[in-house]
Amino acid sequence: MIENLNGIGQRVRASFDQQALMTLIGAQLVSVSRGAVDIEISFRNDLTQHNGVLHAGVITSVLDSACGYAALSMMPEGSDVVSVEFKVNLMRPADGDAFMAEGRVLKAGRTLTVARGDAYAISTHGRTLVATMLATMMRLNPG
Repeated sequence: MIENLNGIGQRVRASFDQQALMTLIGAQLVSVSRGAVDIEISFRNDLTQHNGVLHAGVITSVLDSACGYAALSMMPEGSDVVSVEFKVNLMRPADGDAFMAEGRVLKAGRTLTVARGDAYAISTHGRTLVATMLATMMRLNPG
């Protein structure tokens, strides 16, 4: 569910739709609310590493986007956002039918925003946490 929130959902959707990497890997924007963004990706064999599980680079990319868009949802209209730092803990192999990346703002500042992201594998066994990210995002004023 993408909430309007004075255009926040629409701004995030418009930016997400321009992310060529998210299109390439088949990531879908699932929900946007102030300070929170969820992105889902389905398992695909062409996104795996040598052991047949989703590649850590794919998980990291989706978490980075979820955290970045959660940060953007807290920024004034006309802002843009870039990652300036993140740390990822890969907690177990990303083995599932689909994966959900949940980005949440921990502290929004004028220039820097800190966000947390958690990635879950979804399967017949339920949801399993596979990775977590702590990220710092920087607000840009395009132009």
